[in-house]
Amino acid sequence: MSLKVLTAAACFLLLLAGQQAFAQVLRGEAAIGGWRDDKPGVRRLLTPPDLPAIGKATYGAAQVVPAPAGALPQVPEGFKAERVTTDTHKPRVIRAAPNGDLFVADSMFNSVRVLRVPAGSARPEKDVVFASGLKQPFGIAFYPPGPNPQWVYVANTDSVVRFRYRNGDLKARGKPERIIEALPSVHHYARDIVFSPDGKRLYLGVGSGSNAALDMFPEPHWTMHPEPRNVADLAEWVKTKPLGAAWDTEELRANVLSFDPDGRNMRIVATGLRNCEGMAIQPGTAQLWCAVNERDEIGDNTPFEYVTHVVEGAFYGWPWYYIGGNEDPRHAGQRPDLKDKVTVPDVMMMAHSAPLQMTFYQGDNFPAEYRGSAFVTMHGSWNRAQRTGYKVVRLLFDANGKATGEYEDFMTGFVISDTQMWGRPVGVTVARDGSLFVTEDGNGTIWRVSRR
Repeated sequence: MSLKVLTAAACFLLLLAGQQAFAQVLRGEAAIGGWRDDKPGVRRLLTPPDLPAIGKATYGAAQVVPAPAGALPQVPEGFKAERVTTDTHKPRVIRAAPNGDLFVADSMFNSVRVLRVPAGSARPEKDVVFASGLKQPFGIAFYPPGPNPQWVYVANTDSVVRFRYRNGDLKARGKPERIIEALPSVHHYARDIVFSPDGKRLYLGVGSGSNAALDMFPEPHWTMHPEPRNVADLAEWVKTKPLGAAWDTEELRANVLSFDPDGRNMRIVATGLRNCEGMAIQPGTAQLWCAVNERDEIGDNTPFEYVTHVVEGAFYGWPWYYIGGNEDPRHAGQRPDLKDKVTVPDVMMMAHSAPLQMTFYQGDNFPAEYRGSAFVTMHGSWNRAQRTGYKVVRLLFDANGKATGEYEDFMTGFVISDTQMWGRPVGVTVARDGSLFVTEDGNGTIWRVSRR
C-alpha cells in the first residue's frame, strides 16, 4: 500500500475518531456535576427518569468579582470572543432591530440603550440611551414583525409600553404609550415579550410571585381579593379556569399570556411555567418557546430547569408538580387531579442553572450545523453546593425542527471557584452579520462571538 493511501486512511480514522468524541453525550448522573465539567463542546442529555431524589437545600451566595487580567470567555475552537463594551451598567435582554441596531435593556437603571456596531466589528459607533424613566425593563420586541417596524415594545415589570419607531432611530419618538397595565410585579420581575410571526398576538411571560406558592390560600374561595368573586370553591375554579391555573397572590402568574397588539383581549396560553424568563419563536414553525427557571430548596439537583415549546392550553406543573407527575412535597395531596395532566418539557437542564434569554440561529457566520439550533444563556446558581450555569449553551434540533433534548456548552469560563465568578450571562441575540452578541450583568459587559 502506498504512503499516500496510508496517509489518507490515517486522516480518515483521525477525523472519524474526532467526530465520535464530539458526539459523546453525558447522560444521567454523568450529566449532573458542576462548573468544573464545563467546556465548549460538552453535551448533556437529561430525561425525567434521571431526576435525583429530593434532598436538602444548599445555600451559598454567589460573589461576583472583577474579571482576572486578560480573562476571556471560552468558546469553541475556530471562534473568538471580543469585548464590546463595559459601559451599560447591568445589561440584560439584548435584541437586534431589523436594521441591525442592538437594543439592550438596562433593568437596574430603568432604561433601554441602543448600540450601533458595524458588521464584522465589536466596536460600537453609537452607544446611547433610547428611553429612560422605565420600570425594570426587560423584554423588547419590534412591531409589526418584519423589515419595517413601526413600534418598539418594552416590557416593564408592571406594564408593557410601546414607542413609535422607524429603522435607525436612536432616541424614542415621544413618551411611551402604556398598552398593558397592572401586571403583578412582586418577586420575579423580568417580563419577556415576543410577537407571533403574523403579528396578531403579543406573548408575555409572567413569572411566579414566590418560590413554591406556600403563601397561596388552599382554595380559591378563601382569597382576600378586593373584587367580587364568582368562584365558590376549588371544584368550581377548575371548571371555569384554564388547566392548572393558580389563584390568590399567584393569579395570572407562572403563565404565558397573550394579547392583541394594542393590549386587549388577554388570554392565558399555558400555565405552571414557574418563570418563563426567555421567549423565542422558532423559524419555519412559528412555534413559541420558553426558557424556564424552576423552583428552589428541594435539593441541589432537583428539579431540572428546562426549555420547552409551549403547547396551547398545557399545564407544566408549578407549584404542585415538576417534570411530569413528580409531586412537590410542600403541596402533597393538594391537587391529585393534576398529576396525570402535566406536560413534560423538551430540554431538561441541570438544576439551578437559571436559563434566561434564548434565540434561534439563522445566520451565516457560524458553521452550517449551527443553523436551526438555539442559544440559551444561563445566569447561574445560588441554591447548590457546586456552581452551575454561568454560561451560554446551544440546544440541538433534528432535521424536522424537533429538539433532541441535548444541550451543548458554547461559551464558558466565567466561574473562578465554587464561590466566585466574573460573569453572569443574561441576553443573547444574532446580529445581521451572523455573529452572536451576549450580555452579562455581573461586571456589566457585552461580548461578540464570531468565527475566526
